[in-house]
Amino acid sequence: MKLPTYFLSHGGGPWPFMMDQVGHLYGKLDASLRDIPRQIGVTPKAVLVITAHWEGRDFMLSSSATPPMIYDYGGFPPHTYEVQYRAPGSPELAAQVKALLEAGGHKALLDPQRGFDHGTFSAMYPVYPNADVPIVQLSLKAGLDPQTHLEVGRLLAPLREQGVLIIGSGLSYHNLRAFNAQGASASHAFDQWLQQTMALPPAERSAQLMQWEQAPAARVAHPREEHLLPLMVVLGAAEQEAAAVPYHEDAFMGALAVSSFRFGEPAAP
Repeated sequence: MKLPTYFLSHGGGPWPFMMDQVGHLYGKLDASLRDIPRQIGVTPKAVLVITAHWEGRDFMLSSSATPPMIYDYGGFPPHTYEVQYRAPGSPELAAQVKALLEAGGHKALLDPQRGFDHGTFSAMYPVYPNADVPIVQLSLKAGLDPQTHLEVGRLLAPLREQGVLIIGSGLSYHNLRAFNAQGASASHAFDQWLQQTMALPPAERSAQLMQWEQAPAARVAHPREEHLLPLMVVLGAAEQEAAAVPYHEDAFMGALAVSSFRFGEPAAP
């Protein structure tokens, strides 16, 4: 069975651990993430998360069997700095991904100290709340070249037939200086372009995405593109397959348009 790939707009900070306070803002995202196990129909052997919150000079892979936690946010309640998401790592998968990338000409390094950042644990907790599926994180590469990340995604494609779920964790709109009504127009313009682009035939879709800076409001939606780059990787891993939109909101945080995308067919309708 070939698993689909996902680009997830992962929300803000440690939101799944604050549902009593913010549940009204995150109900739709939470429901979409909790539905992923039903969509894929099987428990994956492991999850490979391409995280917007990790960049290296070369591609990096978390290779600990027991990854620690990274609380890479500020201004949240004290209990969110004690959150534990104890999913195991998979040194074996990390080594396999390293080999795949290097066979394709991309240097990759293992990092046995790297912990789960909030782009990983906040996205994965609703999907696998029991933390019982191994997770390996893959960094972005400095320079944030879209073609490089698309190519790496292509190299990862064989993992999908080996029971590995490939997830890109980012955000389709990520301008923290306009993360409110001020960003409404830009987020809607960019989201509309994304939706249209994802519906194009595969070759045209990839070509358009490589030119994302020419999209309407592109640099307002992404002053820095690290939260968009995971999309390039998961698209590359399912480049010939149709896109779907498992999550979309027009009024996230009251005003913003945000989306997640799935590539490849789900097991369940």
